[in-house]
This record gives sequence, structure tokens and C-alpha cells, in this order.
Amino acid sequence: MAQVIADRRDVDFVLHEQLNVDQFSKHEKYVEFNKKTVDMIITEARNLSVKEILPTQKIGDEEGCKFENGQVTVPEPFHRAYELFCEGEWVAMSEEPEWGGQGMPKTISLAASDYFNGANYAFMMYPGLTLGAGHLVREFGTDKQKKLFLKNMFTGKWGGTMLLTEPDAGSDLNRVTSTATRNDDGTYNLTGNKIFISSGEHDLCENIIHPVLARIEGAPAGTKGLSLFLVPKFWVNDDGSIGDFNDVVCTGIEEKMGIHGNCTCSLTMGGKGNCRGTILGKENEGMKNMFLMMNEARLLVGMQGFTCASASYLNALNYSRERVQGRNLMQMMDRTAPAAPIIQHPDVRRMLITMKSYIEGIRSLLYYVGYLEDMKTISDDADLKEKNQGLIDVLIPIAKGYVTDRAFDVCNMGVQVYGGYGYIKEYPQEQLLRDCRITCIYEGTNGIQAMDLLGRKLGMNKGKPVMDLLGEIMKVVAEAKTKPNLEDTAVRVEKAVNKLGEVGMHMGAAAMSEKVMSAFSYAYQFMEVTGDVVMAWMLLWRAVTAANALEKGAKKKDTAFYEGQIKSAEYFANALLPVTTGKMIAILGSNSAAVDISEDALGGK
Repeated sequence: MAQVIADRRDVDFVLHEQLNVDQFSKHEKYVEFNKKTVDMIITEARNLSVKEILPTQKIGDEEGCKFENGQVTVPEPFHRAYELFCEGEWVAMSEEPEWGGQGMPKTISLAASDYFNGANYAFMMYPGLTLGAGHLVREFGTDKQKKLFLKNMFTGKWGGTMLLTEPDAGSDLNRVTSTATRNDDGTYNLTGNKIFISSGEHDLCENIIHPVLARIEGAPAGTKGLSLFLVPKFWVNDDGSIGDFNDVVCTGIEEKMGIHGNCTCSLTMGGKGNCRGTILGKENEGMKNMFLMMNEARLLVGMQGFTCASASYLNALNYSRERVQGRNLMQMMDRTAPAAPIIQHPDVRRMLITMKSYIEGIRSLLYYVGYLEDMKTISDDADLKEKNQGLIDVLIPIAKGYVTDRAFDVCNMGVQVYGGYGYIKEYPQEQLLRDCRITCIYEGTNGIQAMDLLGRKLGMNKGKPVMDLLGEIMKVVAEAKTKPNLEDTAVRVEKAVNKLGEVGMHMGAAAMSEKVMSAFSYAYQFMEVTGDVVMAWMLLWRAVTAANALEKGAKKKDTAFYEGQIKSAEYFANALLPVTTGKMIAILGSNSAAVDISEDALGGK
């Protein structure tokens, strides 16, 4: 059975019917990206993904990366895939052509990434991290730094990473101990150890550029004293030529549960005293500057988790149509009845529609965040730009934290649909489950995403972004109420939205009171219920779009697809939102047992 990556019909539905991305071509910046061009881009991305990248997925998992004498080699097939990826100018799809990009809208690049990451996201981490590092150079680099590094990174000639985590720091960057010492020529000598560095050392590129968080000697303690430095693997001379090795040494790679095709490295800077870098941005503003990359990186992680889930769902769907086992429940007493495909069994249907609902809702959410970025770009209205940025800020912890947890759940169900075969390596389901798991952890664990939502985003700008979000949801609810086949679903979503508003007020007040510890013990549940309501909104929006298409007389070949959108929203509102309501009631109860229990009472001694 051929493995599937993404449902092209659904990708097109979100782009052209739900978000109407053709509107971007009316703006001078994106004039060439009409529907025909967009469709061609997605087709090319799909072809490259299916023909060249997907075959590397299983090989990358089985062979993994090799470490020897400070050098890391990636699985051999990665080299051809990487060369073709760079030749197609896919590394920096939304960046300006002058720097090696294609200048396309962010929404379109996300749709292409849907295929690329679905084919092998461990492979895609190499260009993905390069893009993120390049964004920092583009935003904070001097003219000289941009000239030396940017095009080489955005074309994939050079790689990029991000050196944050240290052995004793983890997610607590207050404890970063890497240091930088000023040199007379304006460069800095760096020393320190970094761990869990994805793509930190490999043989795909001739050079790797490391943005590094470190503390200049004498800088303030904590994150306020961190600066960002640009540290190449090989020094880059003023004329752009590659110089001497820059004393950034890989000391080992991790043996991981999944994403074996991507190297997770430990790096030592300045072990021989010869590691140099240049400051990126201003002194002591490293953490501030890093937040530019955070939204982009967290959206990427959400996409990684989602594409694992998307593939797992489509595999399970196809398998359930072919796998014959047991009689149809309506013929259970007829011993002469033939065995039925498992898709006919109610419990398998339950799993499939649950998976379908999450996949559709998540795809719309991730593309919508890109859509908001594009609307910011083409708008001249300062208030609208601020509103869209506020929506992005609120949705990012959902797009990373909530999405990856639900994606893992979908992958888990994908294994279950296969039964015992889902647990063995002959089929792709178990790898997708393993690969998906890290997305709940890196780029800030999902518990940290929940704390971000409660501690920073809920009260941001006096709560305006959250109110804007609820307002956008209610616009869809109001339209859905005008559709006879959606009215009941709309009412259920409306009740959940109103309840979420009550919960948000409660959590905001509790987080500012003496009950702050108890409030944050419910931060994760708050992220979950917020995510559930966002999913309900996305599914209802899709259902309204489908209902409109059916009213206009949809083509026969599209009828089942549109009816499926309506059923997804109906199922989510009736089967899953009541569970959300129960969680909201628990949050409002604010039982403090989780923080009141003593460490000894937790047991284990």
C-alpha cells in the first residue's frame, strides 16, 4: 500500500475556498501569485515530496546519522533530495528573490511545507533551521552580515541552526553560561557547550552558520544580559570566501526515539580558544531578538506534528478500506455473511472521524496563521496590522502546543486502526508516532506553551487580542446559524465560546491573585479548551464554506467532500465539545490539590 502525505483536495479547499488566497494577487507584492500559479507551486511541491523526499523517510529512520571524529554524515539519499530541494529554490519560499527566495505569500509556502514535511520532516529540519537562522540575519544583521551570509543561507548553500540549550540550562535560559569576550577587531571570542542542537553538524552543506546565545563578560545576570552572535563553522572572510575552521566542535549526537534522520548534536565552542563570532543586533538584546524566530519556529513545529498526523490518518483510512476482518455488525448473527472491511465497524468509524476532524481543523488553523501574516503584509491599515499580529500571538501557543498534542493523539489512533500491524516496522504508522512525539517537547514544551498563553497572551494589550479572537469566531457562528443544516452545530459552538470567555476571565483573575500557583496548574487545561474551541471554529468555518458551495450547486464529484466538512463539524460539536465543557467546569472549580500536595505525599520513596 502506497503511503500518502496530504489530501490535495483538502489543501485546495483551504487555500481557495476557505481563505481565498487568490486575493493576494490583487496586491502589487504578490501580483504573480494567481490561482494558476498557486496550483502549479503546490503541484511541484507535491511531486518533489512524493518522488524524491518520501523515499528517504524510512531509510533515514533505519540508517540514521553517523558520528565519527567530530564529523556527522547524514543518510546518503538525503544528498540528492537536498540538492533538488535547493535547486527548486524551496528553502526560503517567502523571502525576497534578491536573497534567493521565491517571494510567495506565507500561506502558500505553508501549503508547500505541508507536503515537504509530510514526506520526511527529519530531512526538512535541515533547510527549516537554516531558514529560521537566516531570518535573524535578515532582521538584525548589518549590511556586511547580510551580504556575507544571507543569500548563501536562503539558497541552502550554507546551513543554519540555533544554539540555545546548555547542559544545565534546558528551557531556563537564565542559566546560560556561554561567554563572549570582545576582541580589538570588533569580533568576539566565544566559549561554551551547547546540547540538543538539531542539524548542528552535518555533510549537506559546505558551511553551517550558528546564531548563538551567550553572555558578554560583565553583562547583567539572567536573560537580560544575553546577546546573540553569528558563529560560522568555518570563518567567512570579508570577500565571502571560506576561511579556517572556527573551533565549533561536535562532541556527539543523541540516540533518539524518532527523527533519526536529523542529527541532534552536542557542540563545544572555543575548546582550543579559536572560536570567533560577530554580534547580531545589539548587546544584551539576544532574547528579545530571539522572539522574532520563536513564532516562526513554533509554527513550524506545529506543522511537523500535523504532517505526521495527516499521513497517519490517510494511511489508516486507506488501510481500513482494504483490511477485511469480522462481519458487519448488522450481519453478526449470520454465519454465512462475508468478512467486512474494517471501515464498516462503528469503533473504527469513530477513530477515523475523530482523526479527520482534527486533521481538517489543524490544517485550517496553521494556514490561517500564515494568512494573517500575509494580510499584515498587504495591508496599509495600522490598526488591522496590529489586530492580525495580536491574533497570531494568541494562536501561536495553540498552533504549537495544542496542535502537536492532538497530532500525537491522531498518530496513536493511526496505530490503533492498523491493530498489531500498526506496531511493527513493516508499516509506517509506528515511525510516524515516534517522529511526532518530539514535537510536543522542543521549541518550548507544551507546558511552556500553556504558560505562555495564560501568563503572556491572555492579558496582552489589556485582553484585546483574545477578544478579537472571540469576535472572529462569533462572525462564523452568526453565519452558520443562517444555514438550516448547521444551526444546531453553531449553537453548540456558541455555547462553548461563551463558556471559554467566562473561563478566560476566571483564569486571568486567578493568575494575578494569591492563587497564582493553582491557576498555573490549570494552564495546560486552559490551553486545551482554548484549542478545542479554535478547532470547533475552524471546522464550523469549513462547514459554512462547504454549505455555501452546495447551495450554489457543487459538482457531483465534490458533493461527498463538502458533506464531509459538515459532518466533521457536527461530530466535533456533538461528541468532543461536551468533553471540553467538562474541562471548563473543572477549571472554574480551581481545585488546588496539584499544588497543595507535598512532595513526600507524591510517594516514590
